Amino acid sequence: MARRKNSKKTFENVEVLDAGSKGKGIGRADDGRVLIIDQVVPGDIVDVTTYKKRKSYYQAKPHQFVKLSSKRTEPVCQHFGVCGGCKWQNMAYEHQLFYKEKEVLENIKRIGKVEIAKTHPILGSEKIYFYRNKMEFSFSNSRWLTEKEISSEVDITDKNALGFHIPGMWDKILNLEKCHLQGDPSNAIRNKVRDFATEHDLEFFNPRDKTGLLRTLMIRTSSTGEFMILIQFFKEQKEKRKLLLDYIIKEFPEVNSLLYVINGKGNDTIYDQEIFTYYGEDHIFEEMEGLKFKINAKSFYQTNSEQAYELYKIARSFASLTGEELVYDLYTGTGTIAQFVAKKAKHVVGIEAIPEAIEDAKSNAKLNGIENTSFFAGDMKKLFTSEFIAEHGQPDVIITDPPREGMHKDVVQQILNVKPKRIVYVSCNSATQARDLELMDEFYKVDESQAVDMFPQTHHVENVVCLSLRA
Repeated sequence: MARRKNSKKTFENVEVLDAGSKGKGIGRADDGRVLIIDQVVPGDIVDVTTYKKRKSYYQAKPHQFVKLSSKRTEPVCQHFGVCGGCKWQNMAYEHQLFYKEKEVLENIKRIGKVEIAKTHPILGSEKIYFYRNKMEFSFSNSRWLTEKEISSEVDITDKNALGFHIPGMWDKILNLEKCHLQGDPSNAIRNKVRDFATEHDLEFFNPRDKTGLLRTLMIRTSSTGEFMILIQFFKEQKEKRKLLLDYIIKEFPEVNSLLYVINGKGNDTIYDQEIFTYYGEDHIFEEMEGLKFKINAKSFYQTNSEQAYELYKIARSFASLTGEELVYDLYTGTGTIAQFVAKKAKHVVGIEAIPEAIEDAKSNAKLNGIENTSFFAGDMKKLFTSEFIAEHGQPDVIITDPPREGMHKDVVQQILNVKPKRIVYVSCNSATQARDLELMDEFYKVDESQAVDMFPQTHHVENVVCLSLRA
């Protein structure tokens, strides 16, 4: 039997020149191909081994660091390098901001081929750790073992874990001791729940065999100081369920909302599941500029509350509202932006595909006493039509905040048909934003652009642009 040829290559003294897609390092191989390198920082000089080859590039991992970049910093998290959550912890924050802004501007110019009249400096986050308001952790009875544990001769009996999936491994969970993404009491809740469940023989889930009791733990915290805990059980075992939930109340009596789900289906998403309230309310509150937003277990809300406020202020500023405008807020979610700009608009119409989100939007508007908003649920490309506009009015300003894949081409075309005076485009993916800007370039020019860092220690970045009709 013929042996398969080893296609791995090694390259020495490779300088990492840039940070590319998904935060990976960019270098150049001796044969001219681009090297996309894991776990490096621009400025590093490394010896690498390739693990994937394509026509114009290799993907590679470093096996030797010849020289470390001056842009490096010491990661604060003990799990860095194994956990895939904060891949840029080894890069000083000012350099993270530089490469995020660079990516946004290059995408707009290279993919979108458009000019920006005015670019504002990227807005960094005041908090660079403990900034997330929502975290989800998975239980597993087959935790990820460290190389040290594997190489030791000790018989490992404690296989329980509560933490994150190892990147690329759906069935292996990294057991977290301290995570730097969500503030107190997140770490205490996770660790105490894990220890109590282990001590009382509550079965952790096995994703391969689909057995066990404890499936996931979700923790939501809010800027108002409230917090929510949701435990997802794989099956109903009333005595064991009550044992754990009562323990949580005893240890964290300040919890505002303690919920649970019984989910025996193949995946652990809760959006099609019934949520049971065990203690407290079925929601917590977020607050922004005097507005209150009711957040339940299924609600979408920006996961960095403080930066969401900054992002929305930029969007409102770019909209240049005088109080006389009819505003359409496309992909409105739970109507947060719509309500945030409502006091400066004549009326705001919000459109969103998820009916439950629209119900939340209506509920929150009522809670805040906002009467100049209307919310509608439906597929954007099917609902946002000429008939809809004829019924609800010609928008002066359109604010759009689509998902990562950007706007459907039919939605872009409809915006061009409507021709609002201004468009404010909020995006979590500057590549698809740039694609959509190119489609609008014949009729709209980009007046302003500002990147906003919502997720320090990662490569993710939001961007807001303001467009106006060409003369």
